Amino acid sequence: MAKVRWGILGTGRVAGLFAEGLALVEDAEITAVGSRARESADAFGERCGVPHRFASYDELARCPEVDVVYVSTPHVHHHPNALACLRADKPVVCEKPFTLNARQARELVTCARERGLFLMEAMWTRFFPAMDRVRSLLRAGAIGEVRMVLADFGFSAPFDPAGRLFDPALGGGALLDVGVYTVSLASMVLGRPSRVAGLAHLGQTGVDEQSAFILAYPEGQLAVLAAAVRTATPRGATIVGTRGQIEIPMPFWCPPRLVLRPEGEPPERIELPFLGNGYNYLAAEAVRCLAAGKLESELVPLDESVAIMETLDAIRAQWGMRYPGEE
Repeated sequence: MAKVRWGILGTGRVAGLFAEGLALVEDAEITAVGSRARESADAFGERCGVPHRFASYDELARCPEVDVVYVSTPHVHHHPNALACLRADKPVVCEKPFTLNARQARELVTCARERGLFLMEAMWTRFFPAMDRVRSLLRAGAIGEVRMVLADFGFSAPFDPAGRLFDPALGGGALLDVGVYTVSLASMVLGRPSRVAGLAHLGQTGVDEQSAFILAYPEGQLAVLAAAVRTATPRGATIVGTRGQIEIPMPFWCPPRLVLRPEGEPPERIELPFLGNGYNYLAAEAVRCLAAGKLESELVPLDESVAIMETLDAIRAQWGMRYPGEE
């Protein structure tokens, strides 16, 4: 099979990590990079050995040497950048959060389906060996009926009102940056919630610097979650069932191990080391789907990505927090 040729849209830290991971995927290669500045595109291209370098995102989207585009720009640009690529008939893998809100997510999904193009949210956590084992354990009933998911992701960043974590115009705040990981985990385990409740501290710039929220489900299950960008938290996750627990130690979003705690039995530490930096698993899943002619991944279905954005919207609505330009 010919190698899948990737274009990387954006030249930031995560784009570099993706390029590093992609180097471990046998059936893939980077052929193009796009930036808003020629200097950035050239520097990234030199560093990662990328032959085609563009000083605009539209040029990358139109490049005939690109089979699929990885969108790795700030949150606020995910929707327009991914939409431009889809309209140029390019399959897209778009970084998390998928978009700023559910309306934008639905528009991307509609466009991809109308054009018959592959689209996937780059929620890399889903593709790690440890998460594959979590799903297997849950299917096997290893902890009985799942009743709760507990997860937090918080770190302490220096305050910078113009930085992406704090600027509302860039989609700043903890919820979209790291809270999305906790909501995605709860979605993977419990599905779509029927109710949400939460509180947040909105800082000087009006974005959520820390928050806690609870998701409730039709059969009484609960997900108790927290996120922060100015408060370091334990950053672990636990799935609680009627006959035990699955503990995902810090960092739960890229876990190298699990601890299975069956009720009344000694805990079992399960080592599940991963290769590379982990982005290789994300890229390999997209390559697998493209080779099979799939339009979405079973591990992160498009309807679920939209549902996650709907949950994030509902949480934000309780805080009265809106981003510039939202209707």
